Amino acid sequence: MYLYLFLFLINKFNLIFQIFINPIDTKVTQTYKEIFLGDPTILMENNKYYLYGSSAGGIDSTANGFSVYESSNLKDWEPKGYALKKGDAYGESGFWAPQVFKKDNLFYMVYVANENIALAKSISPLGPFKSKLKNYFLSDTKLIDPFIFYDNNTWYLFHVRRLKEGNEIYVIELNEDLSEFKRHTLTKCFSADELWENSDGVDSKSVQGPSVFKFNNVYYLFYSANNFRSPNYAVGLATSSSPLGPWKKSNKNPLIDQKAIDQNGPGHGDLFFDLNDKKLKYVLHTHYSKNKLRPRKVGILDLSININLNTLKAEVKSFRYLKKDPPPHQNAGER
Repeated sequence: MYLYLFLFLINKFNLIFQIFINPIDTKVTQTYKEIFLGDPTILMENNKYYLYGSSAGGIDSTANGFSVYESSNLKDWEPKGYALKKGDAYGESGFWAPQVFKKDNLFYMVYVANENIALAKSISPLGPFKSKLKNYFLSDTKLIDPFIFYDNNTWYLFHVRRLKEGNEIYVIELNEDLSEFKRHTLTKCFSADELWENSDGVDSKSVQGPSVFKFNNVYYLFYSANNFRSPNYAVGLATSSSPLGPWKKSNKNPLIDQKAIDQNGPGHGDLFFDLNDKKLKYVLHTHYSKNKLRPRKVGILDLSININLNTLKAEVKSFRYLKKDPPPHQNAGER
């Protein structure tokens, strides 16, 4: 009995150490290849791919806005500077979790700043994304992790509400110009109520990072659970017959975790369909290494759909990290 208790306490200590103590050392050497972002998202437009995300944290500040990378093949990525700069739209700090989508020939970025959700727009995926009014969606609680989804002439905002009980995923309808909530439609999707979703040794429970798509009249919601600092941060799936739920979590969860891809803390990504190779993909971040949290790195993998079971499978063998183009003065084979 005492042996089991001792092993349990050691395991809890190791988790807490990795979450709160070990990641403080963020002095790492960045090679030209690595892309350091958290909460990544990819937009495909005119046979090009555009990658956005939160600044990696630690070395980089999240108080400046959002950078963007461009690629023609999903393999080599060219930095293109800031897509959104502080001062051009709402927010003073904490620029997190962007998503970019197209509406009426304009590109919109929905994002978090000051723990509120805001919108900015641009004529190009590269930006600059701006908002003249610099306003945000009014709420009686802190909001993070937005994802805007369009279906049957209705705009939905999936997001996370930071409540006393922990972080929970909600959805609400927006009006046609995306300027206001339809408050009577606010609906809770779910909270962290399964064992794997609360396995990080941290008291507060958390589900976050929703991303949604529709296939054969089934709605698929990818989400992450546990504290993002934890090696146990992982990705789950829920399905529904309506954007407003009810949502049923997969009995195969977690679909992507540290055991599946042999990397700590995989999660908070975005789904997109690659029109070139006709595959559904998931872009996500991981910890920097087995020993360090930050700066977080961007990876990608393929997903396959089982239309008979209405479920998804992560093709873990396809996982790889995204790489930057080498600098102009350096050939691809040089180090």
